[in-house]
Amino acid sequence: MTATKPRRTLVAYSSKNGSTAEIARWIGEELREQHIDAEVAPISDISSVAAYDAVVLGAGLYAGRWPGEAVRFVRRHRQALTEQDVWLFSSGPLDGSATERAIPAVPAVARIAAKLDAHGHVTFGGRLTDGARGFIARGLRKQGKGGDFRDREQVCAWGRSIAAELTVVSNHH
Repeated sequence: MTATKPRRTLVAYSSKNGSTAEIARWIGEELREQHIDAEVAPISDISSVAAYDAVVLGAGLYAGRWPGEAVRFVRRHRQALTEQDVWLFSSGPLDGSATERAIPAVPAVARIAAKLDAHGHVTFGGRLTDGARGFIARGLRKQGKGGDFRDREQVCAWGRSIAAELTVVSNHH
């Protein structure tokens, strides 16, 4: 039996305050632990996705939406993304809900998932700390809302499930 070459995977993210970036790094670490060749980068640094076999794309939810830069990234790279294996994630809820149950994609992200024929979408809890930028974030902090609601094990388990799918796909190539 010959060894298969690890599929080159991009974990791209849009992150205003670093929380989504950290989730992306956790996913990248998990993929590499599962012998997937994974690169993690902010979408602002990516000019092409053509060199990758698979893309994991994530963004924080702000007022129930992905930021404009994430939507523009999808629009700009849509053709290439439709030819790749794609997974999407959002981060956002500032409570334990994302750990307690599956939260469906917000409508705009669900439309993106459908257009890209994504393998799946997951919503992870968010993080809001004192240094958070943005008017809404500062207002939420003043109301006493905030904290870190990300579940690293949930993120890593999702990363392992992606690695398992990528391994199955590459063994059939």
